This record gives sequence, C-alpha cells and structure tokens, in this order.
Amino acid sequence: MKSKEKHSLQWYKMDLHLHTPASKDFQQAGVTYLDILQQARRCSLDIISFTDHNTVRGYRQMLEEIQQLELLENLERINADEQHRLSEYRRLFESMLILPGFEFTATFGFHILGVFSPQTDVRYLEHLLLDLNISADVLDSGETNVGASADVLTAYAAIRQAGGLVIAAHANSNHGVAMRGMSFGGQTRIAYTQDANLHALEVTDLDRRGQHTTARFFDGSKPEYSRPMRCIQASDAHRLERDPRNAKNLGLGERVTEIQLPDLSFEALHAVLSGNDFARTRPYRGSTTPFDHVLAARQEGPSIMQSFHESMAQRGGRLYGIIADVCAFANTNGGTLYVGVPANAKAKPVGVPDINQAVEQLKAELQRKITPPIEAQVDVLQTQSVSVIRVQVPPGSEPPYAIDDYKIYVRDDTETSLAVRDEIVQLVLRSHSPQIDILENVDAEGSGPLVASRVEPPRTGVEVIATEKRNNMLYHHVRDLRNGNIVRNVTRGSARKLWHYAITQVEDHIIEMDRLRWHGEIALIQVYKHGAKQHYDLAQRFNGDSRIYYGVTEDGIQDSTHAAWRELLGLDEEE
Repeated sequence: MKSKEKHSLQWYKMDLHLHTPASKDFQQAGVTYLDILQQARRCSLDIISFTDHNTVRGYRQMLEEIQQLELLENLERINADEQHRLSEYRRLFESMLILPGFEFTATFGFHILGVFSPQTDVRYLEHLLLDLNISADVLDSGETNVGASADVLTAYAAIRQAGGLVIAAHANSNHGVAMRGMSFGGQTRIAYTQDANLHALEVTDLDRRGQHTTARFFDGSKPEYSRPMRCIQASDAHRLERDPRNAKNLGLGERVTEIQLPDLSFEALHAVLSGNDFARTRPYRGSTTPFDHVLAARQEGPSIMQSFHESMAQRGGRLYGIIADVCAFANTNGGTLYVGVPANAKAKPVGVPDINQAVEQLKAELQRKITPPIEAQVDVLQTQSVSVIRVQVPPGSEPPYAIDDYKIYVRDDTETSLAVRDEIVQLVLRSHSPQIDILENVDAEGSGPLVASRVEPPRTGVEVIATEKRNNMLYHHVRDLRNGNIVRNVTRGSARKLWHYAITQVEDHIIEMDRLRWHGEIALIQVYKHGAKQHYDLAQRFNGDSRIYYGVTEDGIQDSTHAAWRELLGLDEEE
C-alpha cells in the first residue's frame, strides 16, 4: 500500500506519538487498529505513527490482519464485513502516511520515540529493541517498566543508525530528557538535548509564547545549549477521544504538528526533520488561525540569535546593518534575521517591496561583502498579509568572518558590535580548535579551572575578574559568562554596552559585600531594566573569595544547576 504523493509544497498534519491496545496502559477496551486509523482520518491527520511502549506489536498485528484479509480475498473466501474492513484499510493507507515506531524506555526512565519508514521490516525493529536491552519476555507486553535498558545516548545513536527519526518524547514533562527539577547535572541535560543524533524534541507547550517555553529555551541562544532544537508536539494519546474525567488524557489528534512537505512520504518527512528550516513545522491551530512563524519570532523578540530590520535600504546604513548581523551571527552561534518587520510585535509589518529583486540583491551583497563566504539561506515568508525576507545563518566553521576584509562583528545578547582584539583571538582559536569546550570555567589567567561551587555561575552577563592601572589608565580583564572567554585590557573608553556598564560599576561603586542579604553563598545586588528585559547584578562567595556578575538575564539561570538563583530572585513564583 503506497502513500499518495503530491508534487508541490503543502502543509500536512501529523501526530507522531500515539498508542494502541498493544501498550499495556492503553485506556479504552474494545478499540481496534482500524478504529485508530479511522479516528485519525476523522481528525484530518495526514501522518501518524504507532509508538507503543517498547514494542512494535501493534503495528505488526495490524499488518498481519491486513495480510489475512488479502489472503481471504485472493482465495475468494472473504465475507462482506471482511471486505469492508479491507477496503477501509486500503482507503486509509492511501490517504495517510502510517508509520511504525516505538516509545523506548531508556535508563533512568527517559522516553525516546523511534519513528521509521513504512518499508522497514517490523522484525528488524524488534531486533533493534532487543539490542537496546528490551528483554524477549517483555518485547510484546507494551510495558513502560522494562528494567536495565540502554542509556539515552546509545538509544539515540542506534535508532538513527537504523534509519529512524529520533525524538525525545514529552521532553519537558514526565520522563522527559529536558524536564526541570531533575536531579541529573547540567552536562547530562546538555548531552541529552543537544546530541547530534537527536532530530527533535516533543514538547507539551509548543503553542505557548514567552520566556519560559521549552522551544524558547532550546532556540540556540544559550551558550551551553548552542544547537537550536526543532520542537514539535503530539498527542501521546492512550485512547481515541479525550478522557471526560481527566482533560490531561488527550485523545488521538488533539495535539498536532503541521509540517510542510513536497510529498506525503517518509523520505520527505525525514528530510525536513533533519534540516534547519524551523519554519516548515508549526503547531496546528485550526484552519481559521494558522500559525504565523514570523509573528511568533517577533513575540519572542531580538536575541543573540535573532534580529529584525524594517528595511534594507542602502540610505541610512540599513542594508549594511543587515550584513553586519549576518557576519555577527556567523561569528557567534548562528541565527536568523527578518527583513520587512519591526521587532515590536504590536507594530504592523511593512513587508519588502519588489521582494524577488530584493532577495537577489541581498544574496549578491552578502557574497560580495563577507569573507570567507557564508552559506546563508535567503527566502521569503508571509506574515499578516505581507511578504518578508528571512535570512538563516549557520554558525560559521571558518571564523573570523569579516566585512570588507577587516571589519569583524560579533553578537552580544541583542546587539551586534565590532569585535575587540581578544574576541578576534578567540575566533581564530575556535577556527583551529573547534572541539574546545566552551563550558569550562577558567581562572583569571586562563590557565586552570575555577574552584568548584555548589551553585553554578550564571550563563549570561559579564564578570570583571582583574583590574590593573598603567599610566593612570585602568585596564580590566572581563569574562563573558556566555562562553567563558576572557578579554583582557578593556578600558572604560573601549568597552561597549554591558561591558561598559560593568566597568563603570567597578570603577565608580564600591560594593560592601558584608551589607548584602546573603542566601547561603549567593546574593542580589540590584535589579534594573534594559529594554524589555530585566537584568540583575549578582554576587557569589565561596572559599573566602567573592565574585560579582553584572547584567545577568533570566536566560542565563535556566538550568537545574541554577535553581538557587531562581529561588533568590523569585522567578519561578512568577510563572
């Protein structure tokens, strides 16, 4: 049975996480596999996957039923009811892409979805589960509790090597690899959510906006989580319809992702989920309110990986500002910029006139002005009835990137600035040593690790770690808390933005540490607002030493290792 093919880009609705009676915790008696397919079609789904707990028995039994019906048809022994069932199966397989898969329970109870091509032999998937230490005696039981199975990273690699899509199931919820408050350390969480074998995170808050969403956390703007992760949603249905006694028990197709594909095939699905164009998946909101990717980006606002430009006119340096952002993104973590919209989500987008010509002009300017060449993708998106340009910039593999051969820009929070000497040195070192661990904290001389602390330092803001006076001029060593880089010999006159603020505070204000209200080893110095964001000056002391962190934002204290900071600032109480 082959899926129907379409030859132009089209939005399809998918639910890649649903259970059948083959899962031991399925909640409705008497439901058949045909019932599940019929319900999926009633919900207008185009792509579904059977993902029973640690088994592919449901998908196998469905295929066996179809094969038995086809055998009866060939033998001319099929009755009317059986013929109807077979016709229904054929109709549904023709109108939907129905995929085999499983929800694997890894070590410590983390759940991972493996989704495969319909051409994959089900027995091969059973062997894969056996290789992942699902014992033969529970292979068909649909149990969630399976004993000592394989670890998360081993499962990721095995599923991907077998040709499957690797999705972290309900990542921000129970048994999810990104759930807040779990006792495992930050490095483990980073590995589980940034692994190269992982295609996507399934989350339960995809349709929410704001600072505290899972998608925002994993958008690549945090140095320790520098790989932007595609987030999708699915029902995780254990029943056909929502449980009337518990609204959290969703029915099939009640939490859906739309995906833009050239045809309804596993190959097309795999290509999109393996790619970096995040505008080709979106939460389904119903036909009357389609998801607007550009508006959602504007609601999140500018960040270290996102910027907005109303115009690309050469007059006033607007085109140059776009090129500078592209250069800065390539030198930092990569990013996306939008042309034709203001950053303020409440302001009306203006669009780009003669947009096809503008796209070609922008491509030519980027190619002419930036060296070495950047593989930026320039395309057009629709938002609120106007066309805008989107430029997707990957992290550069050959930094430093420069405009006109000598102007090197970097991205710092929401600002693009010319790089200072030590930042350029760091870019050169990164080019020659791409595997340097940016998470390692080093001392003021850059020669060794800092003394360990019970509370991890923030991951945004700056720290002035040393000051010396030469020829009546103060020179400071500044640590960028995003990546641990240390920039030396920064003066008040040469410092920019947040660095200038921190140096001004150091030179003009003496902080009396004994007068701070300490909560264990940490304290709040002051709160101030810069733009729309709240910023914090924080202090920390241990082993007789004190450290001060200037301009910390909430983005820098999101990990479980920063829970003490969040409690100090009352951030979780606001959610």
